[in-house]
Amino acid sequence: MKIQSAIAALVLGGLLAAPAFADNSQQNKMTMCNKQAGDKKGDDRKAFMKSCLSASSAMAASAPMTQQEKMKACNAQAGDKKGDDRKAFMKTCLSNKG
Repeated sequence: MKIQSAIAALVLGGLLAAPAFADNSQQNKMTMCNKQAGDKKGDDRKAFMKSCLSASSAMAASAPMTQQEKMKACNAQAGDKKGDDRKAFMKTCLSNKG
């Protein structure tokens, strides 16, 4: 009975912790803005945090693509190219910055 309780607790803990790992970028934004807010208090801090977090969102939207996002975009653009043509296209496409 004790083993089943321990297993149930581990599974439940894992399920509850999963959302915390899913949105790591939001946590990073909060950490960065909190550091920048310094000693601000009350409405001043609230206004700063709102501005900082929305600015971070705008920066994230213009951030360069991840390698996986580049791969998906290049694959879509490659269309039905085959062989050496596709290989050359993918090399060029993936090496582009941004």
